[in-house]
Amino acid sequence: MKPTTHREFSYVTKVLYIEHDDDNIYMLKMRLERVGDFDVLASNESEQGCNLALTERPDVILMDLEMPAADCWEVVRRLKKDAQTGHIPIISMSAYALESEREKAIASGCDEFDAKPIQFAGRHHSAPRREPEMIHGEPLGKGTWTGRGR
Repeated sequence: MKPTTHREFSYVTKVLYIEHDDDNIYMLKMRLERVGDFDVLASNESEQGCNLALTERPDVILMDLEMPAADCWEVVRRLKKDAQTGHIPIISMSAYALESEREKAIASGCDEFDAKPIQFAGRHHSAPRREPEMIHGEPLGKGTWTGRGR
């Protein structure tokens, strides 16, 4: 993986993918890392994903809404209420592309909703944008969840 550079700094978009299906995790992880500039963390359990968000501070969270043995809406609400994770964009995903699912996701605190499988074409235009981090007054790099702001 070749990171985007700005002077002597490098920037990689850290994505946390919370998904119960290991095949889906593998496919998305491979697709994003193949594009480059991504570090994909994954969890197949909601609680573990919530803990990873707190410890790893990802740039964006992709969350499956059909997680077994967990109330995904409660996890989203907890992440959005926490001062350490409330600013992190959460994109909820579901195989059920119903408007009612999107409305429920947005009402619970998600920043965006996407149907699975994720279509990468055009995705970078609607994804939440992240301001560049600063180190010693210098921007570390610009990121969107596509990592490049194309």
